[in-house]
Amino acid sequence: MGRLTQILEGAQGRAKELGLPYDGALLPAEAHELLSLAPGARLVDVRTRAELEWVGRVPGSVEIEWQTYPGGQPNPDFEAELTHQVDRESLVMFLCRSGGRSHAAAAAAKQFGYTEVYNVLQGFEGDKDPQSHRNTVGGWRFSGLPWIQS
Repeated sequence: MGRLTQILEGAQGRAKELGLPYDGALLPAEAHELLSLAPGARLVDVRTRAELEWVGRVPGSVEIEWQTYPGGQPNPDFEAELTHQVDRESLVMFLCRSGGRSHAAAAAAKQFGYTEVYNVLQGFEGDKDPQSHRNTVGGWRFSGLPWIQS
């Protein structure tokens, strides 16, 4: 079994265990690896523009807000922006701060007809540590994966 199949089967197993409405749940390092293993795979970062500017971004990701800033209102153009930028047949992975908004975006993408939909667990910043700080427990940045800051 190749590494691509191994990662996808593990992610699909997690989704099944958790009863998720999309194809799989990936750890950040797995998502990063899929970007190089799966031709056409896309990482969609659904954080706000403010988060992308102030916290950091993943080079090469598609950036589409799930909720707007300020105010946190749902992005009424999310589906249109997604279908304009990402093919429905692509392996698409969703990322946010800690995995909540990306879970919702992944579920929505599945309803929009996307065929291979995955959520990136832990998100970009991970969960809060005992001192209520992020970037110390899980997440894309904590895992040492590529990111840049404006």
